[in-house]
Amino acid sequence: MLERVPLPTAHRPSARHGLDGGEVSPHDIAAQSARHEWYVLRDADLGLVAALRILRADPAFWGDDPTLAVYVHGLMVSRRKAGRGLGSSLLRWAGDRGRASRARFLRLDCGESNEVLRAFYRDLGFREVGRRDLTDGLFSVTLFEKEL
Repeated sequence: MLERVPLPTAHRPSARHGLDGGEVSPHDIAAQSARHEWYVLRDADLGLVAALRILRADPAFWGDDPTLAVYVHGLMVSRRKAGRGLGSSLLRWAGDRGRASRARFLRLDCGESNEVLRAFYRDLGFREVGRRDLTDGLFSVTLFEKEL
């Protein structure tokens, strides 16, 4: 069962948990947690095994799009649980939440150069709908959406 929690320092997604928070600083995660954007999945034996961040808008990546959508960021699955369908289950769960709130789309992004992750999202029914250049073109992401 996923729980929406503020993530205290000891439970923030990190390499220590086999999760990689990427370029997100502990300060940013603390602020996001205070806004109740993070959901975590715990295993009775392994502890924290997955996390994801859900937003109702994402102007930094999607601009000021008024479309009712749910945005997933920071989907992380512990290496100890990788390859067991947990990532796709978490995305289905996020889609169910979106449908319940009458969102039209589930949206996410990933590094444009990450072809493995892009193929994973396409296999789950997401469509590539755009590209966003970040940090003066040094990093680009592919934007995906799936109709709910």
